[in-house]
Amino acid sequence: MAPVLMLWLVMSLSGTWAVDKGNFKTCDQSAFCKRQRALKPGESPYRALLETMELTSTRLTLQLINDNNKVHLLLELYRLQGNITRVKINELKPLKPRYEVPDVLIREPSTEPLSLLSQDENGVVLSLGSESQRVIVSARPFRLDIMEGRDVLMSLNSRGLLAFEQLRMRKDTPLFSIHILTQWMISIFKAKEEEEKVEDGMWEETFKSHSDSKPNGPSAISLDFSLPGVEHVYGIPEHADTLRLKTTDNGDPYRLYNLDVFQYELYNPMALYGAVPVMLAHNAQRTTGIFWLNAAETWVDISSNTTVFGKMLDYVQGSSETPQTDVRWISESGIIDVFIMLGPTPKDVFSQYASLTGTQSFPPEAAVGYHQCRWNYNDQEDVTSVDAGFDEHNIPYDYIWLDIEHTDGKRYFTWDPHKFATPKEMLQGLMDKKRKMVAIVDPHIKVDSNYKIHNEIRNRAFYIKNKDGGDYEGWCWPGSAGYPDFTRADMRDWWASMFAYDQYEGSMENLYTWNDMNEPSVFNGPEVTMHKDAVHGAWEHRDVHNLYGFYVQMATAQGLIRRSGGVERPFVLTRAFFAGSQRYGAVWTGDNAAEWDHLKISIPMCLSLGLVGISFCGADVGGFFKSPSTELLVRWYQTGAYQPFFRAHAHLDTPRREPWLFGPENTALIREAVRQRYTLLPYWYQQFYHSHRTGQPIMRPLWVEYPQDPATFALDDEFLIGRDLLVHPVTEEGARGVTAYLPGKDEVWFDVHTFQKHNGAQNLYIPVTISSIPVFQRGGSIIPRKSRVRRSSTCMMQDPYTLYVALNPQRTAEGELYIDDGHTFNYEKKEFIHRKLFFANNMLSSENLAPDAQFSTRSWFERIVILGASKPSKVTLKTADGQESQLEFDFDASMSVLTLRKPSMNAGLDWNVMLQ
Repeated sequence: MAPVLMLWLVMSLSGTWAVDKGNFKTCDQSAFCKRQRALKPGESPYRALLETMELTSTRLTLQLINDNNKVHLLLELYRLQGNITRVKINELKPLKPRYEVPDVLIREPSTEPLSLLSQDENGVVLSLGSESQRVIVSARPFRLDIMEGRDVLMSLNSRGLLAFEQLRMRKDTPLFSIHILTQWMISIFKAKEEEEKVEDGMWEETFKSHSDSKPNGPSAISLDFSLPGVEHVYGIPEHADTLRLKTTDNGDPYRLYNLDVFQYELYNPMALYGAVPVMLAHNAQRTTGIFWLNAAETWVDISSNTTVFGKMLDYVQGSSETPQTDVRWISESGIIDVFIMLGPTPKDVFSQYASLTGTQSFPPEAAVGYHQCRWNYNDQEDVTSVDAGFDEHNIPYDYIWLDIEHTDGKRYFTWDPHKFATPKEMLQGLMDKKRKMVAIVDPHIKVDSNYKIHNEIRNRAFYIKNKDGGDYEGWCWPGSAGYPDFTRADMRDWWASMFAYDQYEGSMENLYTWNDMNEPSVFNGPEVTMHKDAVHGAWEHRDVHNLYGFYVQMATAQGLIRRSGGVERPFVLTRAFFAGSQRYGAVWTGDNAAEWDHLKISIPMCLSLGLVGISFCGADVGGFFKSPSTELLVRWYQTGAYQPFFRAHAHLDTPRREPWLFGPENTALIREAVRQRYTLLPYWYQQFYHSHRTGQPIMRPLWVEYPQDPATFALDDEFLIGRDLLVHPVTEEGARGVTAYLPGKDEVWFDVHTFQKHNGAQNLYIPVTISSIPVFQRGGSIIPRKSRVRRSSTCMMQDPYTLYVALNPQRTAEGELYIDDGHTFNYEKKEFIHRKLFFANNMLSSENLAPDAQFSTRSWFERIVILGASKPSKVTLKTADGQESQLEFDFDASMSVLTLRKPSMNAGLDWNVMLQ
């Protein structure tokens, strides 16, 4: 590594371990954001030219004109299947094509017919299918309102903040004076002449020592949305902030721009590693969503007020005072392409978004277990020692991880020849214990003529180019590095081929992949990332920036699938992400710190990601930077055990922190937290399957299941796993109690540890000790568990189940059991078991939810625990073949808990148990 780079790394990574906010732009330092934010609400200069309207079976088009500069835009309006409206706005005749985001949508959305209800000189009214749902396009000024009955659901450009900076030629270029320029182009230049004299940063911008040449000039876009009746909005991750988004009137907007920000600051709108431009709006009557499909740097302003909505055409009579949230999206380039998801329920919005961008990938079951990582395990002997330590201390785990030091000089797809001389021997040792490994493969490639990967990428011209046409180079872990252009399908195809066993020497089928630094991180670049005027074929990096990590993970996942001939499910962790990244694996919240506030913030950060489709989320247990106290470490394990991705990780300079290094008492506490994760693996795996099939989040805010309860709308210190487990982690130092809100006036909740019953719709104070993890099971649910915890999840595949049946007198108790082989795509061929479990009229039954599926299991039910039960006189089991037998049982009258012992029926068969 170059001495200068090493010095930079030492200063940056071993210093104060706190983010230097001066390395990252504020809105005032981002020319396009400052320029657009200077526009104030008022009457819009844009007018709809109704005479240009065309209505076909699939879309409406009409032109908009900016009366200030006479630039024409093209508006396209689509009604999509599933109660979604799509609005696109582009230049009518752009000087050159503007970037439109590819590959994020899983398919071109299916349209449904729009019908014209009325038209006059003021606008047009269109039906969205049902009689009550309409779109009103007002002409002067242009405004678009979506209504249902008398209610305005959402308004576009109601505050007049639509802005569209048209592409133009710079006045000091020789081409500007060429006579072949059309009169249309010249009129645009004249109209904009005065503006260009006063605006800075339109054709060149400097931040610190970095210059952005901006060869295409200004190209920003902006649009405002008004949400009447809405006070709570969520989403637009990634930010280290509360679940409910805050207003930005007195500070910076929320920024969406993938950046490498280590030990990020909490509770502010700074950009972090990923960007999902999706916002959900919720009140007790309705949930809606906005998906702003743009991959350029984006800022989102939020303001709240009370407003008066008066008469709108002929559809709203009178006026009323109502709360309102206003949202404004500002992007540096591209087009306006927005999907308005009209719900009306939270689950409808999740389904609508999933229909556009896909669902959470279905991971191997082992990936839902516990992962042990640090930067770095030193060598094969170290890996073997850590692996043995888990066995010695009876703590299960599934994956051990290797960071960048395992490679030969930071050359990815290689192994250090001295420290990891026989990687297959190491991997085989793990495989013999039914365990796995993850190794890091970052997208910055060491510039080294003796490095095969670099030579191939260079020879195939797959590197991103700089503005002068040469290969773009920047500093990262290897020193000077090139950056493959993952926006190219042929580059992604080649990258995927590098994971083949004959290409990635030393790899085996139990080796999986971690993509880090894929924002992309460029240590000596502006804001620690790539220059915006770097070139991806026909496009600048500014157009595609937020897509880079999405494409890296896509190509890596495809490589892991391809190496197995399409048989095995991949596991890929990514740090950078975008809309649609859920299709390719897991994410984590990046370089956090061993501080109590970082533990707390992991909950809303993962909740926010789940709301926008990315369910497989977790935070570094214990904190990446700094060293946790034993209390913080224990509490973090207890929290992480109930988050979808469960991995401990630590910085190179921190003391070792394997779970058994903090004394027997703390080892026991950590062991118990990890074992709780493993007992619940059947439930977790079922939630992943459900999320994969439906797009519903796994870790979800309470308001998702209780959408009419305002008490849930801002809660982000507790959460639900699926709909049936409520978790309130202990995140305060020295806590002796927590107060959990138990929702649902007709609900009952059972403490999963004590089986104590509590009524819903109350704030419950819960005394806690260091061993406490407050978790509650919803009455009316059935949750499968496995009580025999072994060294890894794979070792537990054929083990028996215990059913926990929590009764609620108000309803039937229901649950599911999903079983497959745990690692292949054969479930897509109907090779699985999916059972419905239900308890009604004193009978517990199992019936087949997928009669056309074929799979068998040796697992059986060894115990059934019924909470809130009465004591029966006898219990009879009846199996599918008609056999009947009496079951032994115990009844705890003090807790109303009935335990049925050794029912022994196969988990894949029909049966019922009658209590008499």
